[in-house]
Amino acid sequence: MTIHTELGSVLRSVAEARGLPNAHYTDPAVFAEERQSVLFANWAGVGFAKDVPETGDAKPVNFLGMPLLLVRDEDGGVNVYQNTCRHRGMILVEEPQKIRGAIRCPYHSWCYTLKGALRTTPHVGGPGRSIHEDIKRDELGLIRIRSYVWQDVVFVNIDGKAPAFEVANQHLLERWKEFDQPLYHGGAGASFTLSLDTNWKLAVENYCESYHLPWVHPGLNSYSRLEDHYNIEERGLYSGQGSLVYRQLKDDAGTVFPDFGALSDKWDTGSEYIAVYPNVLLGVHRDHTFAILLEPVDQTHTIEHVEIYYARPADDLPKGLSDRNTAQWKEVFEEDIFVVEGMQKGRSGIFFDGGKFSPAMDGPTHNFHHWVASQIEAGRSC
Repeated sequence: MTIHTELGSVLRSVAEARGLPNAHYTDPAVFAEERQSVLFANWAGVGFAKDVPETGDAKPVNFLGMPLLLVRDEDGGVNVYQNTCRHRGMILVEEPQKIRGAIRCPYHSWCYTLKGALRTTPHVGGPGRSIHEDIKRDELGLIRIRSYVWQDVVFVNIDGKAPAFEVANQHLLERWKEFDQPLYHGGAGASFTLSLDTNWKLAVENYCESYHLPWVHPGLNSYSRLEDHYNIEERGLYSGQGSLVYRQLKDDAGTVFPDFGALSDKWDTGSEYIAVYPNVLLGVHRDHTFAILLEPVDQTHTIEHVEIYYARPADDLPKGLSDRNTAQWKEVFEEDIFVVEGMQKGRSGIFFDGGKFSPAMDGPTHNFHHWVASQIEAGRSC
């Protein structure tokens, strides 16, 4: 069943627009449409390169029902394959593991290299015969999924039709080119997940704007006030917010995290928080960055995977300070849970018309709505 929602009102200017219709947050048929037109047709985040740090490391990922496999190859690259054997469709890897020698199908033992090439097909021509004239190994390698690693996030384009990542995100790559330098994950204490009873888009919408700071984040607003923030909105590309007042975390001795190298003075007290459409939320500061990967489980459930990175390896950071930083960000992100879950509940109000945007405060959120609507309209025209 397909539901064709009316999106004309979303595509108007921010002063005249309404938000996405309720069905885009509550209806499984609309969720299925967005899966294809929004999430599979663009560069979506599915994992982190730090989870496959060494040659042979492999991690399976289920992205909206699509079985994927992240693998670090001999050249240090991260490849993404469909996690399905080309013989009978068996899942190749069920749990994160170190691949020693080859990716081996547990069903009939067909084996693939870390670069996805089919190498062995035991008994395929009968007992003791590993070849058959109709089994052309060079045509039966693993299905490679287009992928790109940026800010340690592994992005994929499932349908293979999007512009190259560097083209699709050219403007943002230029904006943040100063942070194109080594990132070091903060270690086990720099990772956490949050389970949300909400549609994934509401997490993006909330992240994009600073309007809610005084009421939802009073602690953060006490030093990085609403009036210290500015909107970031690039139509059809990305949106978010920035702050002119970033306060470095200090330990009891006044020690701070080491800075990233060669940053301009903009970042002395500045920070930016941008939604990389569709489902990745990034934050950059002079001394650390973070990435939030939104995993859409279904139309009303989302998992947030949060990872924090620094300019130096975890062992070189001030002792205990990274744990305090993680706790601080976890507190901020947990404060948003009642908001995104409350908006999800509100979408059951049959008379809600998508809402009215504040032209002054909601531009970044409307920008995201406009982009989603544009992707759906493009999908419907195919």
